Amino acid sequence: MRRILMVVLVLGLPAAAVSAGLTAYEASMHTVRTQTAERHQVTARLTSTAKGGDWAKRPAPAVRVWVTHDGRVTDAPTSTLNAATSGWMVGSMAAFGVAAGSYAAWAGIRLALDRRRYAQWDAEWGRVEPRWSARFRP
Repeated sequence: MRRILMVVLVLGLPAAAVSAGLTAYEASMHTVRTQTAERHQVTARLTSTAKGGDWAKRPAPAVRVWVTHDGRVTDAPTSTLNAATSGWMVGSMAAFGVAAGSYAAWAGIRLALDRRRYAQWDAEWGRVEPRWSARFRP
């Protein structure tokens, strides 16, 4: 049984990690491509005087902001670094899951087999003990 679990671990861990990581990366890259197509960067300028104290009298600098096609201000599009990080994280979690699952299966099977062996030993001792202990009685 240990060999079967080792084969599952050796073959399943890389397969699960790579497939899950690539799937997460491709999904994140789809989001990156969609957001990049929908958003663009523009320079924002102050169009009216702000009310307030002395700080309002200073000229406001122009800033770069991301907007959608309809002019709504939004966040910057997700970067390819975020997509790569997502792929690595999901792949790592899949690898950990396969390793943990293999260990849990091994521990569960070992526990079940140990209980069965203890029950067999107990039954055998029940048959042998009366004859053996009788040899020591006067």
